[in-house]
Amino acid sequence: MSQAEANRGQVDREALARRFRAFIDPAYVISDDETLKPYECDGLSVYCEMPMLVVLPETVEQAQQVLRICHAEGIPVVARGAGTGLCAGAMPHPEGVVLSMAKFNRILEIDPLARAARVQPGVRNLAISEAAAVHGLYYGPDPSSQIACTIGGNVAENSGGVHCLKYGLTVHNLLSVELLTVEGERLSIGSEGLDSCGADLLALLTGSEGLLGVVTEVRIKLLPKPEVAQVVMAGFDSVQTAGDAVGAIIAEGIIPGGLEMMDSHAIVAAEAFAKAGYPVDAQALLLCEVDGTEEEVQEHIEAVENLFRRLGATSVRTSHSEEERARLWQGRKSAFPAVGRISPDYYCMDGTIPRSQLAHVLTEMDKMSEACGLRVANVFHAGDGNLHPLILFDANVPGELEKTEAFGARILELCVDVGGCITGEHGVGVEKIRQMPKQFNEQELSQFHRIKAAFDPAGTLNPGKGVPTLRQCQEYRSLDMNIEPNAGAQAQHEGRCRHD
Repeated sequence: MSQAEANRGQVDREALARRFRAFIDPAYVISDDETLKPYECDGLSVYCEMPMLVVLPETVEQAQQVLRICHAEGIPVVARGAGTGLCAGAMPHPEGVVLSMAKFNRILEIDPLARAARVQPGVRNLAISEAAAVHGLYYGPDPSSQIACTIGGNVAENSGGVHCLKYGLTVHNLLSVELLTVEGERLSIGSEGLDSCGADLLALLTGSEGLLGVVTEVRIKLLPKPEVAQVVMAGFDSVQTAGDAVGAIIAEGIIPGGLEMMDSHAIVAAEAFAKAGYPVDAQALLLCEVDGTEEEVQEHIEAVENLFRRLGATSVRTSHSEEERARLWQGRKSAFPAVGRISPDYYCMDGTIPRSQLAHVLTEMDKMSEACGLRVANVFHAGDGNLHPLILFDANVPGELEKTEAFGARILELCVDVGGCITGEHGVGVEKIRQMPKQFNEQELSQFHRIKAAFDPAGTLNPGKGVPTLRQCQEYRSLDMNIEPNAGAQAQHEGRCRHD
């Protein structure tokens, strides 16, 4: 047993806080329970844990020193951005330190000639596009939380957004990343060029959920604003018909800038919230954005309108101004908070399936919903098959949260069964760790552990997230998947503190 392992769980909180206050402004070393409370969870508040300490360094050197101390003492470290994540990926460790990167919030450079920007990890996603707009540029990945989520968190979860079908996820829009290892060593991965020699470590780090390093700087690609962009909104009398229309658009050879789908629950909630002009009598809604040159957009808009009508759309409407286009997207991007107006609570899932399976999976979810007695509002990136079912429930009703978690688990398993995966952009974190053995076998999970060990041999960076131990895999596989999910949540809660 190493000294670090022997020390784990025996650290004096106030003594550690004093060490940090020697080089970090004392106001940003948080140790009292009341001020620690906001850090107990990320956007997924189902799983909570109070951290031992929270530190907010202002410089890379301060962050390095935090990591060095924690590494020497065997103290877990959880890096945190804006806390908008939805998989409990930034949930603290009770014996660990939350390393908040919130004060790393500067846009360091915008290079319009290279169409690139260099930013710190605490910069908000939307702030990048706002700063680049004067050059006629913007940042492509646009999660619905872009007004609040940070680029460091986007890198950690490989976030997408409504325009990811055409312009890609975070990984497709990165040039380089600077990060700190668990020992506090500075690394630079990637380059300013379009390619780098050797293994693609940049892709490996993107979506690694804070398990391999702490991002301190990011260089990203910027895109020129399209000459013209218009949205076609189509209502359908069934989710199955709308699902079929998604595949038909791609089959026509049209790659929309965005292709989003909402079901009736989401339509009604979003319209009441955003007043976007959605057809509230429709059972499903598609938003298809086409961008490019004026001639190209006109040709594709006509083709999309005709296709929707041919496939039985009950209504078709096309935006004719930038204000109208923005309003249609505002309804979609407001869908998550809007659903909160029609249910006391909701549980946001995140799985990905082949586009060809959309109609089948939506039909199966309807059957599950009826069997469970829980409503589902579907809001998702239809173009790339990334589902975001919002399970509506009331946490004040005994047993309803557990029933909701079980329903969510079955949705993820259905995604795997049809050839998809358990996450598209939210990550695994704690929430989906039980479903990892459903998607990956023991050999594949062992490879994940070898990668983790290459970067973090002691397992102190965001421990218990993303990849279960093989012992946990055996336990999860032995459990009846129809048991009360609270037992699964408890297994996750207990398992994340283990390092065997």
